[in-house]
Amino acid sequence: MPVLAALAVAWLVAQLVSSVLFERSLSQALSDLQARGEWRVKRIENDAGWLSSRGRILLSPLLGRPWRLELNYEARHGILSSDITGSLHPRLDGTLQKAVGEVGASAAPRLNGRYHTYSGRYAMRVALAPLAITQHGRELAVRGARVKLRGVYGDWRLAAELDELSLIDHGARLTLGPATLESRYTYIEDAYHFNQHDKLRIESLNLDHPDLALRFAPLVLHTDMALDERELRIDGELILDNVWLTEEAPDTPALNGRIAGTLSRLDADAVRQIFARLRQNAARGDADMPVADGVLERLSPLLRQMLSEAPRLDVEEIALTSPLLDIAMEADGALFFDTRKLDDLDFSRLDEPAMQARFRQHLNGDITWHEAPAVAALWLGLPLDERELVFDLIEGDWRVNGRPLPEG
Repeated sequence: MPVLAALAVAWLVAQLVSSVLFERSLSQALSDLQARGEWRVKRIENDAGWLSSRGRILLSPLLGRPWRLELNYEARHGILSSDITGSLHPRLDGTLQKAVGEVGASAAPRLNGRYHTYSGRYAMRVALAPLAITQHGRELAVRGARVKLRGVYGDWRLAAELDELSLIDHGARLTLGPATLESRYTYIEDAYHFNQHDKLRIESLNLDHPDLALRFAPLVLHTDMALDERELRIDGELILDNVWLTEEAPDTPALNGRIAGTLSRLDADAVRQIFARLRQNAARGDADMPVADGVLERLSPLLRQMLSEAPRLDVEEIALTSPLLDIAMEADGALFFDTRKLDDLDFSRLDEPAMQARFRQHLNGDITWHEAPAVAALWLGLPLDERELVFDLIEGDWRVNGRPLPEG
């Protein structure tokens, strides 16, 4: 009997530990997600128990909340792991619901996963049933989507697959898929430093429009984002395998190649303060009041500080070829943001042409097209023997080889 009693006590303690560790890990994961400054996360129901826990989580974009995602979950705790099941329910706000129209889905997306108690590691899977949104002759349809999320505190990996997405707008149709997304996010507490690596691959993208028909196959986008002690840095690469004008030249690619660049010198302290300010506004805000109301006006001083280190866009490589036109482009260069008179810039008035012009006046730099073909010089009104074309950006105005760009 003492042995059985000891085993029973040990089992109860292990169950309690499993429940407590699950709850602590989930709270930490939700806090980490909100620390990025992009999402509002709210637990609207939480019932933690020894044998099982259940609850509801509300996730919505921080800048305006046109939609929300409600996650219902139940975790059955074991000594070594907890099995998690649940469902996801998209919610549109009233204005967007009226604008979008009816949303049809055969079933709510289902969530299945496991939390390993002593390693703190999660492995989650979500399957999205086909859905369609229709409104006044427009239709958005998603067919076959799956998401896998795994990781531990400080290191998360996501893999998503989409079979097909189609958007129909009267006489135009855009079809995308299959597509895959691979993402890895590593960070320290409160996302003070973080790295995010993403790779999006779209096997086929087709645009059918009365005025233009295009096909991309495939299209690959790589991005690497890093926030360290000094700066936020974003490296990007776009790879176009082939682009076809499907009606005019269905057998000869119109374009293929690669574009790579880096955006750097975004002040790190300002970026962190912007994230913190957004979280504060979300904490004080109302669930029905978009944080976007007046947010640019409130954040303008911090946004100007973010630009205070003279952000730089390095165009590391433009390597494009048009087999259809028999033209190749090899170019590189850099663009800079002038930090003088930053106080004249107002992000809350960016919709005004005068303020847009003021922002453009802060842009300078140059891009050089090496070994340009004679036809390019002809298009630009330059002598046909000029094989190197230097595009200068001076206070927002473009010039080529010292001359203004031709109008039209």
